[in-house]
Amino acid sequence: MSTRIHARYLIETPYPVEHAAQVMAGEQSSGTFTRLANETDALREAHGAVVENIETLEAVEAPSLPMRADLAPQGHALFQRALVELSWPLENMGPSLPNLVSTVAGNLFELKEFSALKLLDIDLPSAFADAYPGPQFGMSGTRQLTGITSGPLLGTIIKPSVGLSPAETADMVTQLVAGGIDFIKDDELQANGPHNPLRARVDAIMPIINAHAERTGKKVMYAFNISGDIDEMRAQHDYVVAAGGTCVMVAVNSIGLAGVAHLRRHSQVALHGHRAGWGMLSRSPHLGMAFDAYHKLWRLAGVDHIHVNGLRNKFSEEDASVINSARACQTAMFEAPAAGYQIMPVFSSGQSAAQVADTYQALGNSDLIYCCGGGIMAHPGGIAGGVASLRQAWQAAMANIPLATYAREHRELAQAMETFSV
Repeated sequence: MSTRIHARYLIETPYPVEHAAQVMAGEQSSGTFTRLANETDALREAHGAVVENIETLEAVEAPSLPMRADLAPQGHALFQRALVELSWPLENMGPSLPNLVSTVAGNLFELKEFSALKLLDIDLPSAFADAYPGPQFGMSGTRQLTGITSGPLLGTIIKPSVGLSPAETADMVTQLVAGGIDFIKDDELQANGPHNPLRARVDAIMPIINAHAERTGKKVMYAFNISGDIDEMRAQHDYVVAAGGTCVMVAVNSIGLAGVAHLRRHSQVALHGHRAGWGMLSRSPHLGMAFDAYHKLWRLAGVDHIHVNGLRNKFSEEDASVINSARACQTAMFEAPAAGYQIMPVFSSGQSAAQVADTYQALGNSDLIYCCGGGIMAHPGGIAGGVASLRQAWQAAMANIPLATYAREHRELAQAMETFSV
């Protein structure tokens, strides 16, 4: 395995591509806009970024992102797109996630030479695996915590997102666990607000989950949102653990890589990673970061689950991107002996029984959390009917039985297909 860090980008530039790539390499390593007296050839050789590969793509007549007219070179007519791969010696920053981000992203996105730039993927040396333990539970550990050895974890989100009291939240949890749910999460907007503080919510919810586990042997996983400052998150995590909880949730973009890594080293339960704010990085094809690069950072930091949207979702992400993201979560990050770091992809956003067959066929497995809000709550048979419809849909999909055929003998699935199919 290479001891260098590799990153791949999509760029667009009115300058010669080779020149633009060298600007990227210099800006993010030893160079600056002009050669310095102490920037020796030996220093460049030891610490400079290397342009490993350039693949020229199409050229366009107009810049994809706003660009000052005076920044383009005189006489240029086109904006050239290309795939560029850079590499850096590990010695520049060591196995440090915050400093890795500063290196592979940093100032690149505002350089004058570029009318578009997006980080597509990163490959890291095994030293990062030595420095960061990664997910504590991942796919297999989440199954052990829930006792669900096969099939998806069927989940939901507490709705309305905010406004419910602890008692009202507990009433909903009572209905959900009685209805056969496997996984429940707080909405990312509900953390420790004064109308529904975390500790009061734990006190109201965990007795219900614990009592259900004693009766049935099934312990529903509830992801309590503990996003906050470091000391606050540690204390809230400890409170959840003391109450018998098995999962906490954090908004990863809000608390940052250092926050997640710190919590991972302290945590005794699964870390559910919500990617709220992801669209800022991903929505433009011309700017930001692709999921292939993004999710590796959070896997190293230590999340056990991360959201990937879902098929025919309510957001802007295309179905192929959703499936590619889910597959990426399930793929080993490193070569043996440091292989692994697989995490549970979380399907959500406008999901119901109607997308199940397509999801299973596209992904090829059921190692996922399948979260439905309206797909459960808006089911004509209520919460129990919504959960049953999802379980029936997955049974059919995994048995390669068309949903319409299975629905003939499964009322809840038939109702879901009539209600949610478009």
